Amino acid sequence: MNIVIWARVSTREQREGYSLDAQFRACRDRAQQQGWTIVREFSVAESAKRGIERLAFKEMVAWVRGEAKRGRVDGILCHKLDRACRNMKDATLLQDLSDELRVRPLFVENQFGDGAAGIFTFNIMAAVAQYYSDNLRSEVKKGMQEKLCQGWPTGMAAFGYLNVKKDRICPIVPHPEKSLVVPRIFELFARGDTTLEGLPDLLAAEGHTYRPTMPRFNRTALSWILNNRVYIGEIVSGGRTYSAKFPPLVSRELFHACQGILAGRNRRTGKPELPWGGGFLRCEFCGAAMTGEVICKRLVGGGTRDHIYYRCAQAHRDSDHPKNRWRQDELELAIASDLNKMRIPDPEVAGWLRQILAATFEDSEQVAANQRRALTKQQGDIQGKLERLLNAYLEGILDEVAYSAKRRALMEEQKLVEERMGKVVTPSVSMAKTALMIFDFSQNAATEYESSNSTRKREILTKVSLNRELGVRTLCLTKRKPFDLLIEGPSSSFGRGDRIRTCAQLDRLLAS
Repeated sequence: MNIVIWARVSTREQREGYSLDAQFRACRDRAQQQGWTIVREFSVAESAKRGIERLAFKEMVAWVRGEAKRGRVDGILCHKLDRACRNMKDATLLQDLSDELRVRPLFVENQFGDGAAGIFTFNIMAAVAQYYSDNLRSEVKKGMQEKLCQGWPTGMAAFGYLNVKKDRICPIVPHPEKSLVVPRIFELFARGDTTLEGLPDLLAAEGHTYRPTMPRFNRTALSWILNNRVYIGEIVSGGRTYSAKFPPLVSRELFHACQGILAGRNRRTGKPELPWGGGFLRCEFCGAAMTGEVICKRLVGGGTRDHIYYRCAQAHRDSDHPKNRWRQDELELAIASDLNKMRIPDPEVAGWLRQILAATFEDSEQVAANQRRALTKQQGDIQGKLERLLNAYLEGILDEVAYSAKRRALMEEQKLVEERMGKVVTPSVSMAKTALMIFDFSQNAATEYESSNSTRKREILTKVSLNRELGVRTLCLTKRKPFDLLIEGPSSSFGRGDRIRTCAQLDRLLAS
């Protein structure tokens, strides 16, 4: 009798000893004992992959059907029934082969008799196998759902994160290197001057890699990263959103800015000659993006000259919506003038304010050091009192009631000192450097802007402003903190007519 061998195993079962080699060995021994001739062997692994097992089984059945019609195959040998089928559909296919072409289902460990009793036993075993498969699927889905509710993804960690298999409390943590690449991808794309095709070049120029087998990022990988809400602390599965336990890598503001570009709400031109396009500027009247256009005008004496304009991109404007159109040179002057408002006109006053900033941090550091020194001395005094109190109690000078009351008072005093020690904040050197860098940047922003290229100009405006709106003849830059405080400057009625910074304003600047 000519037979074929069918073997199937999943990853979990393979770990438990039900390997393909073990099944083939048992089937070959059975065929040798019975004197059967093995025509072909079929197998499928990794049954967790949806559809693969079913497809391989149907291909095997189709091949057996074709050979059986020519009289070349008489049976299908499996290790057990649940290796051949785990649902009633596959069991029906085996029964059809037996009824139509006399291809007998054969098993190493399961034996079924002839007639109605054998068919009945076969159907019961197939139903049990399907119940096992359905119950296993239900339990796996239940475990996956519980993991999602706890704030952890069910599969491999996304790019930028790392799986920690031995840590059940925190199984996913940010990758020490790749977690720094993800924010950079969002930052570069949010600028609006590049596309998914050009972004890999920028990342490669900065030395960022994707995988060891694929060092260079591609469009598909970047699109998946930019659309994945896991980087803002959300896990989306089955149409539901779950709060993640692992820390986010990207701010929501930056993520939604990239989504706006991907959805086309920000019309990015991608052309270096139109640096203020792509939704970087907004119309003051309707909030639509300001789009760039190049107008070619003919000169009287012959030749042409290109003029760059920025206009509201709203296609269907209301009747009261004015014509909002700016020439690029006028826009450049308006931006430089607005940035220049942060600069203190008097160099003497600017130098004085910078000295005050530096001295403030030095004084704060000295005050904090003095406070810590005094509190440390106070802690030592309390500890000495506790030791002397204990000696007096051991020598019998104090009774237990007096000792307990005095000790309780000293312990409360020690706790208060520890709390005061924890509230003492020492300004770090990096904090002082950052404050001075921000001040120097604000004083030189306009000058640096005028001498920079278009990419650097966008970076300067992004650092300084949150929103940028254009009216018919007005530019409104909503400043970030602390740059908004530098714009303030109440007029002084004594002597000078220009604006000066008050002490209250300086205090707010230092606090920010």
